[in-house]
Amino acid sequence: MKKAWFKDWFNSSYYHLLYQNRDDNEAQAFIERLIAYLKPKDNATMLDVACGKGRHSKVLADMGFDVTGIDLSEASIEEAMLDESDTLHFFQHDMRLPFRINYYDYAFNFFTSFGYFKTQREHNNAIRSITQSVKTNGLFVIDYLNVQYISDRLEKSFTKVIDNVQFEVTKWEDANHFFKKIQITESGVSNDLDHSYTERVAKFTLADFGRMLTEYGTEVIEVFGDYNLGIYDAKTSPRLIIIAKRV
Repeated sequence: MKKAWFKDWFNSSYYHLLYQNRDDNEAQAFIERLIAYLKPKDNATMLDVACGKGRHSKVLADMGFDVTGIDLSEASIEEAMLDESDTLHFFQHDMRLPFRINYYDYAFNFFTSFGYFKTQREHNNAIRSITQSVKTNGLFVIDYLNVQYISDRLEKSFTKVIDNVQFEVTKWEDANHFFKKIQITESGVSNDLDHSYTERVAKFTLADFGRMLTEYGTEVIEVFGDYNLGIYDAKTSPRLIIIAKRV
């Protein structure tokens, strides 16, 4: 059976090469603003869902919180574990499955690390597992793309060369998903189909998340539209950042 696209792609060395220059300063500034808004207690417990190599987790741990990062990618978790400490922990785990029920004060899902699954049931399972990991009155923060903003500005194609590896990227959309195909050529020789990957992200709106969260006893209490925590506008905001409370 063919693996889900994210299992192959996120565990690929090509994925890490293509996205190696993500803005760590922007990520840290966003975390600092978010924490200033949330005002967690000292030593609060936090879960970073789909943490990748742990860049957000590490920032949170450096701020004095007890942080656990989980991710499906074995390669990412192996690298993240090199920075483990008494207050920073990493596990390979599928977000669709339960993890430490009623344990955390906060759960975070950063940088559109959601919406990848084939069925709505799988997305519901992920929301259920994440919300159940949080204590009553705990908070779940989702940082997602803003559908209308991305649709209006969709870059159709571009080519990038990194370390003699060429990435030909093509983007498109349908009614329910955004797609991004990455065709990889290394050292001038075209690779076989094993080196072609297609990302697929669901077009979840604020209303969609509201329905999913409500189903599992969690209510939206605040929405922001960018990493400066600006006001959310469905047409003009680059991000959809939701803060929800488990009730």
